[in-house]
Amino acid sequence: MSDIISETFGSAVFNDRVMRERLPVDAYEALKKTIESGRPLDSSVASKVASAMRDWAIEHGATHFTHWFQPLTGITAEKHDSFLSGIKDGTPIMEFKGKELIKGETDGSSFPSGGLRATFEARGYTAWDPTSYAFIKENTLCIPTAFCSYSGEALDNKTPLLRSMEALNRSAKRILSLFGVETKGVISTCGPEQEYFLIDRDMYARRKDLIFTGRTLFGAKPPKGQELEDHYYGMLKMKVKSFMRDLDEELWKLGVMAKTEHNEVAPSQHELAPIYSTANIASDHNQLTMELLRKVAHRHGFKCILHEKPFEGINGSGKHDNWSVQTSEGVNLFEPGKTPRENAQFLMFLCAVIKGVNEYQDLLRISVASAGNDHRLGANEAPPAIISMFLGDELTEILESIVAGSKYEGKKRIDMEIGVDVLPHFKRDTTDRNRTSPFAFTGNKFEFRSPGSSSSIAIPTTVLNAVLADELDGFYNELKDAENFNEALEELIRRTINENRDILFNGDGYSEEWVKEAERRGLHNLRTTPDALPHILDEKNVSMMERQGVFSKIELESRYHIYLENYCKVIKIEALTMIDMSKKDILPAVSTYVRKMAEVVSGLRGVAEVECGFEMDMIKRLTSLSTEMYERMLRLEELSDSLGHINDQATANRLRDEILPAMADLRAVADEIETLVGEKYWPYPTYGRMLFAVE
Repeated sequence: MSDIISETFGSAVFNDRVMRERLPVDAYEALKKTIESGRPLDSSVASKVASAMRDWAIEHGATHFTHWFQPLTGITAEKHDSFLSGIKDGTPIMEFKGKELIKGETDGSSFPSGGLRATFEARGYTAWDPTSYAFIKENTLCIPTAFCSYSGEALDNKTPLLRSMEALNRSAKRILSLFGVETKGVISTCGPEQEYFLIDRDMYARRKDLIFTGRTLFGAKPPKGQELEDHYYGMLKMKVKSFMRDLDEELWKLGVMAKTEHNEVAPSQHELAPIYSTANIASDHNQLTMELLRKVAHRHGFKCILHEKPFEGINGSGKHDNWSVQTSEGVNLFEPGKTPRENAQFLMFLCAVIKGVNEYQDLLRISVASAGNDHRLGANEAPPAIISMFLGDELTEILESIVAGSKYEGKKRIDMEIGVDVLPHFKRDTTDRNRTSPFAFTGNKFEFRSPGSSSSIAIPTTVLNAVLADELDGFYNELKDAENFNEALEELIRRTINENRDILFNGDGYSEEWVKEAERRGLHNLRTTPDALPHILDEKNVSMMERQGVFSKIELESRYHIYLENYCKVIKIEALTMIDMSKKDILPAVSTYVRKMAEVVSGLRGVAEVECGFEMDMIKRLTSLSTEMYERMLRLEELSDSLGHINDQATANRLRDEILPAMADLRAVADEIETLVGEKYWPYPTYGRMLFAVE
């Protein structure tokens, strides 16, 4: 297996090793400077890089190239062009020029723009991101790019992430200089854990709701779900193991450091986790991971489902963002460390995160907001919508003793002073885990557990980077001219902890007591996407993002409209799908079953005087329930028809307050009917069939 990894890993990537081998020395060094410092790349160097890329790609079977970008659709986009540029003496000429590498042009109006682009303003640009390696996918050279409008506004998820990384680098380097630490750069890193479901592809094809919406809109609870907890970390079934092996090899070819794979808690649910990498690359790799999950699953007769809540009553799927910050030299700034200086530095960075999460809890909630994630948050091991921080008992006690100015009684009794070695060296985990916490410190990183499984990891990471950069700037401005740096730092840390301690919570995030306590503390409880989205335009949020150069106000306004429109369209499609399934499939199936029952009764009574108690009871119950279902379907149809085509805040509120409850009412009666109708008459595969079909 080790030979497979060494031979396979990065074989389809134009990585540093390949560039060093194929580029002239001057071109390679110029490109490395661009990657490390962000300096523009000279056009002559770009031409040399493009030529080497072309030759390498053709040798590996590529015939086309594409600018691979991440528009605000939730998936990646690509337009393919062949290397063919002409013909001479019957021989094709294969070219790939520097200008084609650096910049491409695509339609800027057909992708979501939130009003930044009108239909007649079609021009948009893709710009090469040299910090993320090009790769070959299905005979096409894919060049990771940013995507912006004709006037320069970001129309993608990559551009704001790169901006946030630059902001964090600038702010962190500056404040580290106060500690006497010089570094080439500071980078944010991520390790996104990806959860997903695998079900039989043929069964998927028979479920309109899964096809149109990604989740089951109907489905009665099976006799067995996840109650026995026997699926979690259980032995992999042969078909699943074969799929995972194939997936690993495909990911390794593309340089994705796929590391851990296992069964998750819910039946047919699984998880894949990579080794952490730079946030930008981690985001690109996660997009590739989601794409390959679907493609490899298809090859193995599965359908991979990435919706946050595809099945009612069992765990949904998340994407935990394991976020940290480190220097270019590999020093983790969230590592508590052993020395006094590292302790003080760690406490300062920790306090910046605490303050940032408290002040921008609404932005963090917005960064994970979607119609799908609304179904997941708050139950079955997903954190609640209320943003809070879990630090564990030991670290919490240390912070409390700093505020109180008292002695910390841990492994040894030590006076708390900044600059004294007071922190125990965390091996990694010094406390229990808290699965109900949205944002937890786990030894040398923070685990943001709220992102949904289908979302881009770039969005929450962008917010985290920007928030930390802004808080570090505030700290720097306070400390830079201090007469006594240690005293000023100690006072800053003590005050920051005291003023932001309401965001710290180590208890049960699912309890009703916490909801009341969070309200008393003044924390946001933005339960749904329509509740959360308007806060993206709050003055403090706009000011912070503009201050850090991550988003302009117009870009934030565009995202508000895009996210709102997406929410409205998703719920509308779900409602229409429920109506379609009810009219065309479920109600006719009930009628057929009732008619069969009536024929049985008629046949039996034709030959003997029998009561037919079971059959008559089923006929009565199903007739009554089908009438009720029909009435609820008509009510949902009436509400849907009244919405119109405008997707604004008022529409989103109506969808949340009227359509979703009507959908829940319709589902409740349909699911009850499902438990009464003979399975061979039911028009769709049941939960039991789908979740337990794989051998």
